[in-house]
Amino acid sequence: MSTHEPDRAAEDGSGAGSSAPRSLAEALRARDDASLGALLRARPDLLNPVPGDLTQLATRAGTRASVIRALEHLDRFTLQTAQALAVAPDPTTYDTLLALLAGDEGSDAGADARTVFTALPHAVATLREQALLWGPDGRLRLVRTARELLAPAPQRPSPTGLGPTVAETTAGMSPGRLQEIVTAAGLPSTHDPVSAVASLTALFTDRPRMSALLDEAPADAVEVLSRLVWGPPFGQVTAEPAAHLRWLLDRGLLLPTAPGTVVLPREAALHLRGGRAHRALEPVPPAVAPAATHRAAVVNATAAGQAYTALATVEELLKDWDEGGPAVLRAGGLSMRDLKRTAAALDTTEPLAAFWVELAYAAGLIAPDGEADEQYAATPAYDTWLELPAAERWARLVAVWLPATRTAGLVAGRDGAAAVSSAGRTLSALGPHLDRSAAPEVRRRVLALLAGLPEGASPDPETLLARLRWERPLRTAATSSDDAGDPEDLRARIARWTLTEAELLGVTGRGALSEHGRALLDDGVQTPAEAAAVALLAPLLPEPLNHVLLQADLTAVAPGPLERPLAEALSVLADVESKGGATVYRFTPGSVRRALDAGRTASDLHDFLTTHSRTPVPQPLAYLIDDVARKHGHLRIGAASAYVHCDDDVLLGEILADKRSAALRLRRLAPTVLAAQADPSALLEGLRQMGFAPAAETPEGDVLITRAHARRTPPRSAPEPVPEGPPVPDGTLLTAAVRAIRAGDLASTTPRKHAPGEQSGALPRTSAADTLATMQAAVLTGEAVWIGYVNAEGSASQRVIAPIRVEGGFVTAYDHTADEVRTYPLHRVTGVAELEDEA
Repeated sequence: MSTHEPDRAAEDGSGAGSSAPRSLAEALRARDDASLGALLRARPDLLNPVPGDLTQLATRAGTRASVIRALEHLDRFTLQTAQALAVAPDPTTYDTLLALLAGDEGSDAGADARTVFTALPHAVATLREQALLWGPDGRLRLVRTARELLAPAPQRPSPTGLGPTVAETTAGMSPGRLQEIVTAAGLPSTHDPVSAVASLTALFTDRPRMSALLDEAPADAVEVLSRLVWGPPFGQVTAEPAAHLRWLLDRGLLLPTAPGTVVLPREAALHLRGGRAHRALEPVPPAVAPAATHRAAVVNATAAGQAYTALATVEELLKDWDEGGPAVLRAGGLSMRDLKRTAAALDTTEPLAAFWVELAYAAGLIAPDGEADEQYAATPAYDTWLELPAAERWARLVAVWLPATRTAGLVAGRDGAAAVSSAGRTLSALGPHLDRSAAPEVRRRVLALLAGLPEGASPDPETLLARLRWERPLRTAATSSDDAGDPEDLRARIARWTLTEAELLGVTGRGALSEHGRALLDDGVQTPAEAAAVALLAPLLPEPLNHVLLQADLTAVAPGPLERPLAEALSVLADVESKGGATVYRFTPGSVRRALDAGRTASDLHDFLTTHSRTPVPQPLAYLIDDVARKHGHLRIGAASAYVHCDDDVLLGEILADKRSAALRLRRLAPTVLAAQADPSALLEGLRQMGFAPAAETPEGDVLITRAHARRTPPRSAPEPVPEGPPVPDGTLLTAAVRAIRAGDLASTTPRKHAPGEQSGALPRTSAADTLATMQAAVLTGEAVWIGYVNAEGSASQRVIAPIRVEGGFVTAYDHTADEVRTYPLHRVTGVAELEDEA
């Protein structure tokens, strides 16, 4: 099988005139700027801080934390390629790697060999790009830290299920025992343990000889090998093993690793596997299958309707909390009782109420008020948000939802992952420990996969989850224990929540990505994603109506969304009875009295209904308003503790005679005045329960108009997402970083003349007079020199500069390290040395 030939000729390293890199730093040094930029973009943690040269970059790329982060971002097949490299010889060849993945010719994996052959170059290129693999095709080397993480150890099998090699397992075995194994395997005896191990390894890797040896094995021995071959490769034996186990032990097919523990050597397992490192390879990502397909117009209309519902829900939530929301728990967050009350007010479930509350919090629309008895309340940003057009308000909500790390789906679950929650306390909405750094990545990836489906197609959730697991297999494993009570891993749960939340927000309609949702993913230079989404959504949203339909049963039907002033006025005059495509309001004596308490008169209410109703005002409604208005304010309540004032002394006598007034402890002070020992609010409520319509009055004797007082917090910032790691650098930063690293590497690798006795790598040391003289000479000759420099913070560095001017104790020079002209104080220069002449 011919493989990868175009790269082999250039990179083999065995041909005349070619030289393979001896280290990762040398391999990075051979890259162009675009390749270095791709590495820093894929692994942004390497830029914090910017490495001084390529040697520092290579060292940082090999640290354990950085390698683990890079491995977690590999897809399944690229990770399987890295795992195969970890069990291959070091260095290895491309052909050896291909054989480990595709298996021997004629094995049961041969049908997938072509797919592996096609996918492997991309996997190898990805590992090279991310500096996890270096060297030409003839000498591939996995970085040491990655090999340590993925390779099997004597007591830890690798993810491939393979155990340690013969050489690793027999490292502590006595020479006599080694010779016994070699002899039992039918090999000639050797004179030293190294030769014995090499002879046994050669046997296990020789397909014909190994097959002949296994043909002699007892059937029970073959059964034991079949149970160990795909891992785990370890087993337990007694002090007196059975005959078939003794046959395997005598021939080295099982080797001891500890008392009572044996392992199947890697070379023998590979023979039994047909040369394959993995039982099941996944070189191709699983496709996301569509579950249903709808017309694009239906999808967009459904999504737009849901987007308007989302805006109405957030407004209703904030209106419910307008005069002050629930109290903040001492540990932070919303109590479960308040969450249930909020869910009832929004006519939804508690998980969905938690989502809306968290969304409003992420958008900066609600926050704690900071008072002694802390409550949640709307922020000033809510009033600004309300003034925006509907499409822009929707875009603001979605713009904070996409990058948010707070995960509403965790509410009411157990925080099994947070160390601070040793007792596994229940997570509360708006509380701490809801941030999950993986959430933004998963959300965007789910929407991107939806965008890849045919227009109007909704995904099959299980195939979508399978695709996500293929793309980040290590991240899936790392988050599977985030919540011990849920068998599904965190990324899968976030993906399911994303599908639900996208539908609630109107990003999707009937499960398919809408046009305005698709626009959010394409952030162009000409039109930002948010503006494009607004332009697509705005024509689809229903226009607010300025009228209602009054019914004879004391109800009003709003056939669509109402203009805000009309909706606010109607919510005071009537109670909402039902919601949906049309909202039904019901007029009651209590609701009419509420409007009168707010300062409206009966004539005002009649004019309001006549103006905004497309149907005549029903007579029962007109009678209701007039009847409540006639009684309203006939009784006046003030503070004595409280008093009742009425021009009709007969009515006051009726109140005193009513047994239900006993709790108010009333007494007559004058024919038209009653005094009470209850406070005014209790007196108002008591008389209303008795069927009267009293009105409160001010100390001046005027009717007290009661309006809801909106409560606002001081200006608050929206919560910042908790990033998973350093942000991906932009093009400007990448260009500057690559230039700085290149310049620093030039300074650290440029050959220079060493003074007698000077150690290699040390800063040059010269006297002040010699430094000044060398600088002045370099100005005259125009040559570059090597200097050691200590900055104001005491950090020492080496630089290559071309002096331009020396005066006043400063040298002005072109700094090749920084790639710019700089001025340096001469007293901070430790010394200067000339560069080696070019050959």
